[in-house]
Amino acid sequence: MFRRTYLSLTAATVLAGAGLGATSAVAQDMNIVETAQEAGDFETLLAAAESAGLVETLTGEGPFTVFAPTDEAFEALPEGTVDELLMEENQDQLTSILTYHVVPGAVMSSDLEDGMEAETVEGSSVTVSIDGDTVMVGDATVTQADIEASNGVIHVIDSVLMP
Repeated sequence: MFRRTYLSLTAATVLAGAGLGATSAVAQDMNIVETAQEAGDFETLLAAAESAGLVETLTGEGPFTVFAPTDEAFEALPEGTVDELLMEENQDQLTSILTYHVVPGAVMSSDLEDGMEAETVEGSSVTVSIDGDTVMVGDATVTQADIEASNGVIHVIDSVLMP
């Protein structure tokens, strides 16, 4: 299906749905990358970030807001897309896609308003839409919000955003 690169950093379960409430205080002691690693459902995102050379940035001071697609979201892309993006010659395209998922500053769900636009690190804006309890960022639905890390916040999304 597609190549998976496993990062050699530790993993437990912080982002994994049910475990979040009990471990959110622990997550605040970890940066965004460590928090995602602990979840176990972001291997493709982390492998892509490593391939694009973004891990150091996302472990930096921040703060950052990351709209994090799950492994399942990457699997929903057309077959071969992830493999192609992970090729060295496509690093610029991969970096553009990944930085489109990052907004400078820590934006909590309580800061979001229907129709607001947020400028991404990539340079384009994403539009937030809110309909009742459903929050969308572009075409992606936020499935888990406000996962705090020492250098920002993660919002889990169900699809990969394309600039």
